[in-house]
Amino acid sequence: MGISFTVLSSGSTGNATIVRGGGTTLMIDAGLSARRVEELLTMRELRGEEIAGILVTHEHSDHIKGLGAVARKYSLPIYANSGTWSAMEKSIGNIEEHNRIILETGQFKDFGDLRVESFAISHDAAEPVGYNFYEGKDKLSVATDLGYVSDKVKAAISDADVLVLEANHDIEMLRMGRYPWNTKRRILGDMGHLSNDAAGAALSEILTGRTKRTYLAHLSRDHNMIDLARMSVRGAMEDRGCFYKDSEFRLCDTYYDQPTPWDTVSES
Repeated sequence: MGISFTVLSSGSTGNATIVRGGGTTLMIDAGLSARRVEELLTMRELRGEEIAGILVTHEHSDHIKGLGAVARKYSLPIYANSGTWSAMEKSIGNIEEHNRIILETGQFKDFGDLRVESFAISHDAAEPVGYNFYEGKDKLSVATDLGYVSDKVKAAISDADVLVLEANHDIEMLRMGRYPWNTKRRILGDMGHLSNDAAGAALSEILTGRTKRTYLAHLSRDHNMIDLARMSVRGAMEDRGCFYKDSEFRLCDTYYDQPTPWDTVSES
């Protein structure tokens, strides 16, 4: 069947993604209220009972706001590394012991024919990670909330058929925006969020022809726009000599208020 996915919501107001493969349905993060998560699932004809577990990237509220409530309602296992568990325990409430599962950074976990791998990223959280998903020849990579794309991250996400990558802000919009300077400095730093230009620069280095689509994720509502992100990332790629026709490679949108259409990784 291959891997399919939908980004339910992406941005500073809340993040959640569904990945299906090998007969298993997983959620990455639950950063919205449980009610809103259910609404978004319904938009993609899903029910909470279909989810086999929740993978957590890090403990910030826009990634775990509804985590405890969703996990308790459907008795779902939560998978996170030791650092993230320690950092989020007080925020998510009581979770039954058998649903508290440690998946250390760099480990693999098999869910039937779907293999999950976590990898370290740079962000101001306890032990933040991205995730790779494998089934057969399919590879889906998800990497958001990272201040920069390290060589290790580039190695982890290279040769993905489809990539979900952060393009959080336009640098000039952020610099001229209403945030206090210490917040701007955090976002711009190596432990903050990836700019449009940085996302394009990373793509120009890792694309090999295998990656057919990249979803631009975690866009700032104050310091970015969907069309601007797409244009800026493409421009940054072309400035570095990375040119692709739309038939070879596409940049796709994500949204804070609605899910993306279902995408099957193996489709060209």
